[in-house]
Amino acid sequence: MIFTSESGLTDPSRIAEWDEWYRGHLAAMVAVPEITSAQRFRALDEGVPPSLAMYTVASLAVFESDIYLRTRGMGPFVSVVNEALHRRNLFDGLGKAPELPIDGILLLADRAIHGPAAPRLTWLRAIGLDCSISHRGIAMFPDLSAARRMAEEIGGGALYTAVTERFSPTRKD
Repeated sequence: MIFTSESGLTDPSRIAEWDEWYRGHLAAMVAVPEITSAQRFRALDEGVPPSLAMYTVASLAVFESDIYLRTRGMGPFVSVVNEALHRRNLFDGLGKAPELPIDGILLLADRAIHGPAAPRLTWLRAIGLDCSISHRGIAMFPDLSAARRMAEEIGGGALYTAVTERFSPTRKD
């Protein structure tokens, strides 16, 4: 399953500090049992949450574990997180979150119902947490122009670029 956390800050002067903190947060999140990957992305256009973190999780039960409940959250940035942009969703439809290289492009297409079929595009269904999005199409691209063409073909979508490598657990299970 794929867990996404979308957010943005109300204080743009703290973005560099937040970016630095978030790297450590991703590393801490993959230390939580049943979270097997974490990666962060930045929106390329206005009108969508500027920050997206994407995780691979084994089950909904991870969100009830003590270690997850101690690790999750926005840490010292909780007071400047824009709650209008903050949403957490759990999706089914892929066994693991895609891994994008730094500067790779991620297309997200949020829809009330399953969207159109298209090459490279996988449709996910919200199954937990906020369920603020019913269906999400997800596709990866090596370049922005191809991603923009696909977004136009399917009637719109948000584009993000990878700003961290993919974090994986260092523990031996």
